[in-house]
Amino acid sequence: MARPCAVVGIGQTDYKRRLEVSLDGLVRIAALDALDDANLTFADIDAVVIGKAPDALEGVIMPELSLCDALGAVGKPIHRVHTAGSVGASTAISAAVLVESGRYDTVLTVTYEKQSEGNATWALSGGKSGGQGAGGTFAPWIREYIRRSQAPEHIGWTVAVKDRQNALRNPHAHLHIEDISIEKVRESPMLWDPLHFLESCPSSDGAAAMVLTSRDLVDRSPHPPAWVLGHAKRTEFSSFPGRDTVRPQAGVECAEALYRKVGITDPRRQIDCAELYVPFSWYEPMWLEGHLIADVGDGWKMTDEGATALDGDFPVNCSGGVLSSNPIGASGMIRCLEAANQVRGTAGDYQVEGARLALGHAYGGAAQYFAMWIVSADLEPELG
Repeated sequence: MARPCAVVGIGQTDYKRRLEVSLDGLVRIAALDALDDANLTFADIDAVVIGKAPDALEGVIMPELSLCDALGAVGKPIHRVHTAGSVGASTAISAAVLVESGRYDTVLTVTYEKQSEGNATWALSGGKSGGQGAGGTFAPWIREYIRRSQAPEHIGWTVAVKDRQNALRNPHAHLHIEDISIEKVRESPMLWDPLHFLESCPSSDGAAAMVLTSRDLVDRSPHPPAWVLGHAKRTEFSSFPGRDTVRPQAGVECAEALYRKVGITDPRRQIDCAELYVPFSWYEPMWLEGHLIADVGDGWKMTDEGATALDGDFPVNCSGGVLSSNPIGASGMIRCLEAANQVRGTAGDYQVEGARLALGHAYGGAAQYFAMWIVSADLEPELG
């Protein structure tokens, strides 16, 4: 049986600080904030786990070596993780496994991206001209989802407005649009049909960090822990005959494995809130269906009826989501730590009242890599 593991420290770079520091400073700020949140220092850390998107985004190869000083990791084990856009969540899971296995008692995990020093479109298209960008890849699959589900076009606009309004409550969100509205989203330029400019994620600098530890050390934290009840990762090839790009099988199997580990039989009822990786607005209803929270064809109906709003019965992306902060290598970890924030009761103005069980999720590549975890305020929750 795996040893219990809990998130006891959380750190992020806020909007202004991330623009004023070097790459080393970017990760150090997040790490120090997480350690301070846990009432620990670098001396208490047994190992460091680093994650980011491809090295080509900044042009710094093997950054785990050059960042060891900034992370107090000289002479300590450093583990590196990379799984495309899902890397932040995969990194969080890798850190949890190292604690659960008993290899380390306390782990600092850090993810980041400094896209102002790189070119994501160039890196993701292999440096060749005519790179279509991530939106150009996903837009046809979104259009197919709309065709299958017969969803009205305002669903994408609704998600874009909801997440940007949530972001206004979050001082760590990188994008604050005070006058966001359905009309503003609808009238913004079309980037990739059916995605408008304001239905798409930004590109930003940022870092996120967490401290994970075993049950024996949880009492040192000044805040309640977020217990990692279960996690799962699944991968499929990006292209093969018959692949369903709207509802990838790897995503379905990842959710099934996660719920089975935790004992979840009715995700919508038993999970209090979720941080889903939604870089383009239509992926909210698509992942509600793809991860078994809604029946096929009903994800957009949850959005339309307000179920995913902050005051709905299944709040999604209360922090503002990827639509409001997208340092690619850190975006998945932000989903995981924001889920932890909810169950710790430390989410501030975007706290879901009474949240005890939360889902953190990320996907990457051509919607082929999936990483998810469930965190709880209770080590042994009553799921009902």
